[in-house]
Amino acid sequence: MSARDRVLAVLNGEVPDRVPVDLWLVPELVQKFKTQLGVNDELDIYRQLDIDKIVWLGIPYKGVLLKDPNEHASVNHWGVKHQKIAANDETGYGEVCFNPLLELDSVEQLDAYPWPNPDDFDYETAAAEAKKISQEFVTLGPWISIFEVYCQMRSLEEALMDTVAEPEFLHAALDHIAGVQGEMCRRFLEAADGAIDLVFISDDMGTQQSLLMSPSAFDEFIFPRLRQWCDMVHSFGAKVFFHTDGAAAPLIPRLIDAGIDVLNPVQHVCPGMDCRELKEQYGDRLVFHGGVENQKILPFGTPEEVAAETFQCLETLGPTGYLPCSCHFAQADTPIENIMAMIKTVQQY
Repeated sequence: MSARDRVLAVLNGEVPDRVPVDLWLVPELVQKFKTQLGVNDELDIYRQLDIDKIVWLGIPYKGVLLKDPNEHASVNHWGVKHQKIAANDETGYGEVCFNPLLELDSVEQLDAYPWPNPDDFDYETAAAEAKKISQEFVTLGPWISIFEVYCQMRSLEEALMDTVAEPEFLHAALDHIAGVQGEMCRRFLEAADGAIDLVFISDDMGTQQSLLMSPSAFDEFIFPRLRQWCDMVHSFGAKVFFHTDGAAAPLIPRLIDAGIDVLNPVQHVCPGMDCRELKEQYGDRLVFHGGVENQKILPFGTPEEVAAETFQCLETLGPTGYLPCSCHFAQADTPIENIMAMIKTVQQY
């Protein structure tokens, strides 16, 4: 089977010739693999290593972004500013440094805010890329989010407070956020004409120990909008890939009811996220993606420990209905030999 056929088999509840293995790498690791393998194209990494890569796709923005020349910060189409923070001499991360909705306090101000215009995105270029990539790999895109975008625009603290103190304001803001991205996603799916296999919805609902918001808040603010998105995605024949880190177990039945198809990243070190229990409870209704622990074992363990961790994930989350991968992106200081141990363990399972 090809990489694409192998992943599609899992998504469709079928049994592939072997368990697929996906790979999530930060840019620094992508460059290390390019150098080691002697390739220039990132996709050639996955071709050489026989990775069943699920390829991420975005929609190019063609609108005008305003930037203060006196600031060392980039501004995205939501008006959120990011600045690069150096983690060490070789690695940097973008962090939010300005929340454009932070000082707003009325629905009228929200309505007057310059929200992104779905017309300002290049769907034809994105669709052409999707049609090309989908001949070889399963496609995933675009990245859309309900609450995560709001947290960036409002700040995490105020966003969480709004679920209790400012519900009218929060509903109005989420209507704008969901409306813009829903239309963007719809246009992309329409232009791609079947070349998008999965849509990535990202809304972290868990911390390392518990939920980020109460189930009742999820039901009020997230569930109806998520279900509407899932229905729209399914109407185009695509599936929903939902990302939430942390201890999100109490919300999984609600996510299933909303219509998600794939749950990522299965952070099993968090309370309630035991792989075997999740598989027993939801394995007939969900495909699991991720699982391989990457806060301690993947970056700091030995290759033998990584292999043992990967094998355990295969035994508990698989072998069917499971797409093994690191639990979120493998970070820049992760040894290549550890990543190879994960890959080989899956391919030899």
